[in-house]
Amino acid sequence: MKQNLIKAIGSILNFMSLISPKLAAKIAIYLFSTPQKGKLKDLDSKFLKSAKKQTLNYENIAIMTYHWEGKKDTLLLAHGWESNSNRWKEFIKILTRLDYKVIALDAPAHGRTSGKIFNALLFSECIHVVAKAFNVNAVIGHSVGGMASVFFQHKYQLPSVKKLVLLGAPSNFEGVFDRYSKMMKYNKKVVEAMNQYVLKKFDHLPEYFSAAKFSGEITSKGLIIHDKKDSIIPYNDALDYEKHYSNAELITTEGFGHGLKSDEIYNHMIEFLNT
Repeated sequence: MKQNLIKAIGSILNFMSLISPKLAAKIAIYLFSTPQKGKLKDLDSKFLKSAKKQTLNYENIAIMTYHWEGKKDTLLLAHGWESNSNRWKEFIKILTRLDYKVIALDAPAHGRTSGKIFNALLFSECIHVVAKAFNVNAVIGHSVGGMASVFFQHKYQLPSVKKLVLLGAPSNFEGVFDRYSKMMKYNKKVVEAMNQYVLKKFDHLPEYFSAAKFSGEITSKGLIIHDKKDSIIPYNDALDYEKHYSNAELITTEGFGHGLKSDEIYNHMIEFLNT
C-alpha cells in the first residue's frame, strides 16, 4: 500500500474503534489477510507450463500444484506473501538438473490457487494436504511459507518429512501482527480488538502462535537461512529459531535481503539436501 493510503486507512479505523472496536478489528484483519499481489500473469506462468499440474483440495480451496519428475527425494516448495510458485523458477531448474522430484504449490489466494483470504495457519493446512499426497521428504519455505511449514510439521509430524528449510521466515505471529499494526499506525483499541478477534477465531491469542517454539518439538532436521539486512523479517527471528530448533543449523548471510535468491543460497540448500 502507498503511504498516503496506509495513513488514511489507519486514521479511519482508529476513529471507527471509538464507536465499534469489533468492526474496526474485522476490517483490519481483512486487510491483513487479503493479498494485493501474487496472482499469476501470463508471462509469469510461462515457466510453470513445463510442469505437470494437479489440483488438490482443502475444504473449499482448490490448491494448484506443479511438479517436475526426478528419481531423488521429493521436495515441496512453499512461497511467501504476495508471491507464487514462479518465484522458485531458477532454483527448480537446478533441482531438476540434479534429478530431484520437485513439487511447488500456490498458497490460498495466490497464483492459481482459489480463495480470497490468506494466513499462515490456512497455508499450513494446504501444505499438509500436498505433502501427504506426494509423500514429501523435505519442505522448503520462504518467508511466511517457512512459518507455515513449521506450523504444518509441528501439528502433523508427517513421518516422510525428514528435512525443513526456512528462508527468511518469521518466527512468531505476534511480531508479524505488531509490525502490521505499527505500519498502519493503529491505536491500542484496534490492536486489542484484533487480538480478541484472533482469540475468538483460533482459540488462542497471537502470542501463542510461535513457530520458533513449535520448532522445538519437530524432529525433522532443519536449515535456517536469514540475511542480516532483511528489511521485511528481522534477523532476530532467525536467532529465535536457533534458540528453540535444536535440530537445525543457522546460516547467516549479508547482502541478499529478504528474497534470498542467489547461487550461494541455492548451494547451501543443495548441500543440506544431499547430506
